[in-house]
Amino acid sequence: MKKVTLDQVKPYEVAKHFNMVALRLSGKEETGAEKFWVGLSHFLPGGGAEYAYEDSPTEKVYIVLEGEITIKTKTEEFTLGPLDVLYIAPNEGREIINKTNKPVSMLVVISY
Repeated sequence: MKKVTLDQVKPYEVAKHFNMVALRLSGKEETGAEKFWVGLSHFLPGGGAEYAYEDSPTEKVYIVLEGEITIKTKTEEFTLGPLDVLYIAPNEGREIINKTNKPVSMLVVISY
């Protein structure tokens, strides 16, 4: 077991993301987890991520903790609120946008 507190984690840059802060809570370096990592993303109003093409072989799970965020694919749009969960399959593209005037906090779980 390994405990990590929020004050121990450091922000990191995420390509194609804007007006947001990402914190890695768990992963190989932080806790030794080998099959997945967990991040906490804070999106400001208007923040998000540009469309990420279908080139990511990882599975992703988004869990909104606070606020409301919109996730778009080429054919669908989902609005997630507190405790809503969205699964994104490997090689499935998506765009993220906070269309509201409130910040959004979201857990991100990604396979290695």
